[in-house]
Amino acid sequence: MESNAKFTIFTPLGFTVRTTESYWQTLLIKHPDIACYETEIQETLNHPDVIYQSQRDINVLLFYRTLKARRWLVAVARRLNGDGYLITAYQTDAIKTGEKLWPK
Repeated sequence: MESNAKFTIFTPLGFTVRTTESYWQTLLIKHPDIACYETEIQETLNHPDVIYQSQRDINVLLFYRTLKARRWLVAVARRLNGDGYLITAYQTDAIKTGEKLWPK
């Protein structure tokens, strides 16, 4: 893991998703509400309820985990050459449609 890595998480699809401290701080500017959910975002990548492939980009995957009734935490990752990196994470009240990759 590189020295400025914030975390690297293994996903159920067999690849890792990583982010750096500097990118995490950038993400918090756009989504300050997730600041207290760092552990939950890691859990969302490692143990999601469901994973969907983006309709717009086949290399982008959306990992969903239930926060509370009708509320999910979403971790969005891009997979390139077997590695993944976190694009964004946020709370949502709706799951976007797309191809369901996990669980099958």
